[in-house]
Amino acid sequence: MAFTYNTWIVLAGVSLLGACSGLVGSFAVLRRRALIGDALAHAALPGLCLAFLVVGERNLPAMLAGGFLTGLAGVAVIAALRHGTRIKEDAAIGVVLSVFYGAGVVLSVSIQNSVTEGSKAGLESYILGRTAGIVRQDVLLIAGVAAVCLVLVLAMYKEFKLVAFDSGFAGVQGWPAFRLDLLLMAMIALTVIIGLPMVGVVLTAALLIIPAAAARFWTERLEWLLFLSAVFGLAIGAVGTIPSALLRNMPGGPPIVLAGTALFVVSLLFAPRRGLVARSIAARRFRRRIADQTALMTIYELGRGAQGGDDAVTTNAFLSRRAWDERSLRVVMDRLERRGLAERPSTDSVRLTSAGLERGAQLVRSYRLWELFLVEHAETAGNYADLDLDTIDEKLPRELVRELEGRLLEETG
Repeated sequence: MAFTYNTWIVLAGVSLLGACSGLVGSFAVLRRRALIGDALAHAALPGLCLAFLVVGERNLPAMLAGGFLTGLAGVAVIAALRHGTRIKEDAAIGVVLSVFYGAGVVLSVSIQNSVTEGSKAGLESYILGRTAGIVRQDVLLIAGVAAVCLVLVLAMYKEFKLVAFDSGFAGVQGWPAFRLDLLLMAMIALTVIIGLPMVGVVLTAALLIIPAAAARFWTERLEWLLFLSAVFGLAIGAVGTIPSALLRNMPGGPPIVLAGTALFVVSLLFAPRRGLVARSIAARRFRRRIADQTALMTIYELGRGAQGGDDAVTTNAFLSRRAWDERSLRVVMDRLERRGLAERPSTDSVRLTSAGLERGAQLVRSYRLWELFLVEHAETAGNYADLDLDTIDEKLPRELVRELEGRLLEETG
């Protein structure tokens, strides 16, 4: 099916909205304020209805202004409940979200029963969104808001970065943390309000949360997080808008959220470092590496370190030292044989090759140095939480390694 001019307008509008939401939503997620956007969207519903009653028709600027005011009122109530009472922030968000949305539903039903049929249809589109109604002026409005948000982020990147990660430290250093936080909240509020006609009150927070949450799996750097969030938001908006633009009576919010959910699931599973699949593979490799190291050290100590020779080690002798089963030992021995570190003189014994003896000696030395380091320098051991047997010479200072080696020689005589 060929896209019409109106379809391209819809795609442009929602794609720009998605990019802006992803950019602003990154800071909301980092500041743990993602649900504030949800509360603000639900709190905007009574404002939309009140503006409709005052103006007497579906006037987009007036209704967005009304939604913006009641949305800010909802955020103010959350802040008042959090600071003036013993209610926690999550409970305050739940109270405001439900109460304001309930008031909005009551006003919406009242309007449904008292005005013309055309007005009813126009107002109902704010609940779940209606992208098909986007016109060129709406796209220009969204583009303007997106441009303002982008300029603010570029101009105040360092300040926003500091506030997002440690607002307390920013305040101590003399930065206007409270005003910067208010500016971030204003950007979130503005983005949420302009998205209401397209995504709807119920699901507009998804455009803030999903792109940033998905991008978080792919990077640990803020600049890349902002970029990916904007790109993901644009993609979610574009892909999710197509069903709403082409199918009759299809609301805008649900397809966009489903597209975002698909992207989030893909990121959750297949991101190269933080995805579940990558983490599962890394954990499996780590367990295999630890098992191989343990087997090499055990065979070395039993066959060479304890007896002063290179005798083969029987399966029973190994299993008496390690709480392994025969199948696990057989799997590890197969790997060591493939790597040329071990060989089997018989079905129930194993011997290290020359390469295996060298590797086993390295591992035993590193393991004993590590044990000695934990005993002698327990107060600083926490600074080396990522230390393993293959990096002890790289991570520890050279003087400290020499000291530990001297103590080890003294203990072994």
